[in-house]
Amino acid sequence: MNVVAIFDIGKTNKKVFLFDENYKIVWEKSVNLDETVDEDGFPCEDIEVLKNWIFERLSEIKNKTDYVLKAINFSTYGASFVYIDEKGKVLTPLYNYLKEYPEELKNDFYNKYKGQEAFAVKTASPVLGSLNSGMQIYRLKEEKPELFNQVKYCLHLPQYLSFLLTNEAFSDITSIGCHTNLWNFKKMKYHKWLKKENISAKIPPLHYGKDIIKQQDGLAIGVGLHDSSSAIIPYTINFTEPFVLLSTGTWSISLNPFNNKQLTFDELQHDCLCYMQYTEKPVKAARLFSGNEHEIQTKRLAEYFNVPVDTYKEVYFDKKIVSNLRALNFQIIYPKKYDFDILKECPFQKRDLNNFKSYEIAYHQLMLDIVEQQFFSTNLVVHNSPVKKIFVDGGFSKNSIFMNLLAEAFPDIEVYAASMAQASALGAALAIHQNWNPKPIQNDLIDLKFYKH
Repeated sequence: MNVVAIFDIGKTNKKVFLFDENYKIVWEKSVNLDETVDEDGFPCEDIEVLKNWIFERLSEIKNKTDYVLKAINFSTYGASFVYIDEKGKVLTPLYNYLKEYPEELKNDFYNKYKGQEAFAVKTASPVLGSLNSGMQIYRLKEEKPELFNQVKYCLHLPQYLSFLLTNEAFSDITSIGCHTNLWNFKKMKYHKWLKKENISAKIPPLHYGKDIIKQQDGLAIGVGLHDSSSAIIPYTINFTEPFVLLSTGTWSISLNPFNNKQLTFDELQHDCLCYMQYTEKPVKAARLFSGNEHEIQTKRLAEYFNVPVDTYKEVYFDKKIVSNLRALNFQIIYPKKYDFDILKECPFQKRDLNNFKSYEIAYHQLMLDIVEQQFFSTNLVVHNSPVKKIFVDGGFSKNSIFMNLLAEAFPDIEVYAASMAQASALGAALAIHQNWNPKPIQNDLIDLKFYKH
């Protein structure tokens, strides 16, 4: 059986999948690897341990007689650089994008390049410190110039993993184009600050996501993709009518591949940003930290009502409870005027739990508040765009209260719960389809459930 191996590397879970020619998963393994710390004692990925795990899994796959390995690709979390010298040796820890960024250095940078507003708009990058991965390179250059001089290439994590197998260094647009401060979206090329700071020579040439690096043994190896951009590929292949993908997890990210309007500074301040598809088309996106908020508030509810933390899994949409809560709160279902202040914090944080007679009622209120935030967040990318459908995948797609309220919030758009096995891994396999798979792509990769408002 011919297969493609995809290494799907998350911050917590590291997974490897074998997909057959019909893109069904035929084998998989996952692991949680222990982190290490950088020179400041801040937790970070142990790149050596990750590298060893990948080589061990590859060796295991190649020893399997039932499968013929035709291709390999990578999908990993973004905003993380690996710095290598001319021999390919890793020079620094894999710094964590959650690490605090020095305020003085940040201010110096933006003052040098026309201020935060102009720079953020040009690069479609909200000001996020270490999450703007280009700022990590700038920090290394300023704080450790001797070490920086030894750097041959700065590789985003997916491209470093590909380099391990090919010994060829490339950049990829899905990693470079994702709130990195590196890409000028107006001119669709690298921002000139890289040249001015003598960094551009350390960024390897761009490689298209659909192309591969052919090995002597005939194995096709992809250059790797940023996981958020990879996850949208199965949808863009399956659906041509304008849609928004609402990808829900710790973050709920609304992704619109059909909105190519330039981001405004106002939108950037409301956590809008751009991702890049592997086809080099921008995807307008809006982030909301709602999965994290849901986790915090369900713990608070469990404590107050003295029930297990996952009790919410047993609570289903009740129209009567929703009507009663709306009457109590004088809530307007579809506000005409956009109140983006609601995106700053979830209204449920300030609600007095003594006002709720039961866990079920309180949980419905939590979901009303989260969906109200979601309405405003998703509207940032839906507004002035010909969107006909919203597909919800991830955790909230299985939540009947969330799905029914969202369908009600967008009465003119069809809302679907979408389920698909491992979207980002599947996307990385589909991206290099033409290089390993002679069969046409089937359009049954995604299961949909329609929610009527």
